[in-house]
Amino acid sequence: MTTANTALELRRVNKWFGPVHANRDISLSVGRGTIHGIIGENGAGKSTLMSIVYGFYQADDGEIFVGGVPCKIDNPQASIAAGIGMVHQHFMLVDTFTVLENVILGVEGGSRLAGGMDQAREELERLEEEYTLDVDVDALVGDLPVGLRQRVEILKALYRGAEILILDEPTGVLTPQEADHLFRILNTLRDQGKTVILITHKLREIMAITDQVSVMRRGEMVAHVATEETNREQLAELMVGRSVLLHVEKEKAEPGDILMEMQGVNYQDSDAVLRLKDINLTLKAGEILGIAGVSGNGQSELLEILGGMIKPSAGSITYKGDELVGSSHYSARGLRKIGLGHVPEDRHKAGLILSFSANENTILGYHDLDMFNKGTTLNRDQMVQTCEDYIEKFDVRPPNPNLKANGFSGGNQQKLVLAREMEQDPDVLLVGQPTRGVDIGAIEFIHKQLIKMRDAGKAILVVSVEIDEVMSLADRIAVMFDGAIVGELDAADATEQKLGLMMAGVTEEAASDAALVQEATN
Repeated sequence: MTTANTALELRRVNKWFGPVHANRDISLSVGRGTIHGIIGENGAGKSTLMSIVYGFYQADDGEIFVGGVPCKIDNPQASIAAGIGMVHQHFMLVDTFTVLENVILGVEGGSRLAGGMDQAREELERLEEEYTLDVDVDALVGDLPVGLRQRVEILKALYRGAEILILDEPTGVLTPQEADHLFRILNTLRDQGKTVILITHKLREIMAITDQVSVMRRGEMVAHVATEETNREQLAELMVGRSVLLHVEKEKAEPGDILMEMQGVNYQDSDAVLRLKDINLTLKAGEILGIAGVSGNGQSELLEILGGMIKPSAGSITYKGDELVGSSHYSARGLRKIGLGHVPEDRHKAGLILSFSANENTILGYHDLDMFNKGTTLNRDQMVQTCEDYIEKFDVRPPNPNLKANGFSGGNQQKLVLAREMEQDPDVLLVGQPTRGVDIGAIEFIHKQLIKMRDAGKAILVVSVEIDEVMSLADRIAVMFDGAIVGELDAADATEQKLGLMMAGVTEEAASDAALVQEATN
């Protein structure tokens, strides 16, 4: 029931996309002046629900109340008029505009633009001071680091009068230090009477920042709990419907021979921008090397060079002691033939052909193996059988080997790619963002499979923007910033504070000293 202390209420909201019932009789009450978390597995319906609140989608039935008043929201303008703002996972900013120009874009005021700009500047300066959102209003957005760009998005919403602020996966591109600063901003917003709705899959963030949390599973709202009365394990079980192991269980690694090595590798792109700078790395049998860093700091180029998709501008790469650069093996196809598997970061761009069936995607890169050929034609029966085996082992849903790849959810597409590469038993496995878009229950399974491969003597490279994932899986961790390796350390010596500082460009030695100081002052 709506009360004076309720900022937003949904009653029996439903949304269908064709035969898919994305939101099922959703009821939700968000208290005024609180931080309310909404969590759920991939495809649980949480982003669809918030898109309805913001007017991107329209509910097929149900009611929305804002501040206790029934509200018809049929487009984002109606949502903004009702005092709702949204900070999207992918920022909606014009890089060549200043902060001020981005904030007022679409709501310019005054009889002359100059007058409107002066008023906007005064209002922005007031908002920055009130909510500790320190940003240079005259800076070009394209020159700002990602954490400051996010503040610009928050300023945009506040400038338009938002009393309810929705943030969709807000820390996905932030260092831990930037995430902590964001949390301080959100706390300030709450203390000033604003209402914050946080959509995230990170249970640590839910426990750290929210007052209340709602859990969605398969399009339904299954629980509403006070954060102080729950824990990560209970929330994970509510999300999945069963108990989930949140920590990777593994024995200490016993590294063997160096199977792959990079020495002095540089890469300059077609625009003459140096994307990789003097990279030195070793991949050892029986060990997982984790690469940590904010997205866009050279990790993608590193994976593509090791996977034979692009060639370095300078430097040496060896595989089992033999030089690769310039050899006949140095291509994506050639490397697969000598025992290298590659799960690319972007499954749509480089991992799957979405118009192909699951069984056809199962053999991509391995289609010339004898088992998949029958004379001059492909062995379709074997392709289907292999795909069925992969589907069963990796719990791909729906279990249909003939379904086109674009018919699977993102998480199940990821499991198809992982199954294809891991089941070929490579000696070296490159994995980009292993659990991106994957349900929390499947994350547990994927991590176990990677540890199993490590224990079988395989060399594994894992690139992930999830710092918890890197710290849990890796035996050694290298941190990338601006195309360079700023430090490498044993996973046992890694802390979130130390890695976060290194991800911001601080050297390992300086980060260790700063982390010690930070721990001492906490």
